[in-house]
Amino acid sequence: MKNKHRAVVLSLWLMAFMGGGCVTSSDNSGQIQSYPVAVIEAGWIRNGEPIEFEGSKWYPVNDYEVLQDSEVYQVAEYRGVQVFVEKIATKPYDRIYTKFDKNKFRYFERRGND
Repeated sequence: MKNKHRAVVLSLWLMAFMGGGCVTSSDNSGQIQSYPVAVIEAGWIRNGEPIEFEGSKWYPVNDYEVLQDSEVYQVAEYRGVQVFVEKIATKPYDRIYTKFDKNKFRYFERRGND
């Protein structure tokens, strides 16, 4: 009985000493790619001005895609805004993206002979 009591006390002491036996962390550094978002989308994008990328003009579409940061990668920066493509995309790209909110990426398309 005395050994059982010691085992219980030792177990409780270890749990208290080690933080209840669970180790958690809210820090996801290095685990999830995260691209920052501006408070408001750049005015030139909202005004419909194009991005010049790989010798073409790409115009913003009045729509967006829901994508995780881990599904895209940055290929350029234009006028202070990060430009992305989907990781599964191959050249020549059909769309490029800018991020304007969490998981929301405005897409851009080439027009005409651009």
